[in-house]
Amino acid sequence: MAQIATIATKTLENLLRAPTGLANGLAAVNIRTGNELAPLRAGQIVAQNIGSDLVEKSTGVHYPTYFVYCEKLNNTLREKFRQFSGTATLAVEVRVTHDRLEHLASSVQHYVDALTETLDANRGDWGDGQFYTGGYQISFGPVKTGGKNYLQVAKATFDLQISK
Repeated sequence: MAQIATIATKTLENLLRAPTGLANGLAAVNIRTGNELAPLRAGQIVAQNIGSDLVEKSTGVHYPTYFVYCEKLNNTLREKFRQFSGTATLAVEVRVTHDRLEHLASSVQHYVDALTETLDANRGDWGDGQFYTGGYQISFGPVKTGGKNYLQVAKATFDLQISK
C-alpha cells in the first residue's frame, strides 16, 4: 500500500511541475492581482514531508517552496476484488519567506491562490486509477523566524480517489 502513496505523490508533483500546472496558476494570479510573482524553478516543488527548520539546516532551499506528500491512505474497499479502493489524502505545504512582515501574508495568499487555481483546473481523471473530484482545505500557520527573516506556511489538503 505504500506504493500507492508514492504514486499519488509523484502524480501530483508532476501535475504541479507541468507547463499547465503551477506556471499557469501563477500567471493567472499575476493577471488577476497585478502582482509579479516570480516563476518557479524545478527545485521549488519538492516531493517530501520535511519540517521547515530541518530543511533550512540541511539543504539550500529557495522560497517560495511547495512541499508535496501523502498524509494518509484510507482503503475502504468500496470496489470488491480490488487491492486498494479508497482515498489518499494529499498535502501541499506552501512555504513563503519575506524580509518584511507586512508583505508576507499577501505573498502567502497569492501563492496559495496559484495552487488552488491549478487544482481547480485539474479536476477529473489523473490517470492510473486516480480521480480528483475537487475540493480542498487550506490552513494558514503562524509566522515564524526563518528564510530571509520571516517564514509562513500554508497547507492545502485534499482527497484523491484511488482504485487499483
